[in-house]
Amino acid sequence: MIGKLKGVIDSYGEDYVILDVHGVGYHVQCPSRVLQGLPSAGEAATLSIETYVREDQIRLFGFASDLEREWFRMLMTVQGVGAKVALGVLGIMKPTEIANAIALGDKATISRAPGVGKRVAERIVAELKSKAPAFSDADIGTIQANDAIEAKSAPRPVADAVSALVNLGYGQPQAAAAVAAAQRSAGEDADTGKLIRLGLKELSQ
Repeated sequence: MIGKLKGVIDSYGEDYVILDVHGVGYHVQCPSRVLQGLPSAGEAATLSIETYVREDQIRLFGFASDLEREWFRMLMTVQGVGAKVALGVLGIMKPTEIANAIALGDKATISRAPGVGKRVAERIVAELKSKAPAFSDADIGTIQANDAIEAKSAPRPVADAVSALVNLGYGQPQAAAAVAAAQRSAGEDADTGKLIRLGLKELSQ
């Protein structure tokens, strides 16, 4: 199995690159964001590789890092997510951004990826929720606040403050993060009005 390729860029296609390694040209499919970050033809490049072997073909998928390759593998474990959809997600989001979106239940951001509808985004969040925090740089308090709101177990002032911010047009993950930050500064006994005011201040920064 091929795990990494280091060579010279030979040419580009719409969703792939031909990487010349000692005279052998490897056809490697990559997320669009990875392709955009590669150098021009004739220059050196290194790709982390995921090798797929089927009865009738061998396919190589290339990534800028081992972490991107790991997320490709994790996304592929989700029901209804194939290579094309996984590449689409990685084409618009970095691994940390994917982890943050999943940890915060931000299905709207994930659904912006090509080929990802609302239902697939919901499955990605649900099936990878337990793994995402380990790769996320989101504040743990924000993740916990968002989880509590999703489970309808958040304290009433917190839930009402988040609801108010969502009604003002903010996404729930952003609203939950702002209210979590507001609660940290105001204390757990802060009322809804104070959380809304401080939350709006957080969002305006």
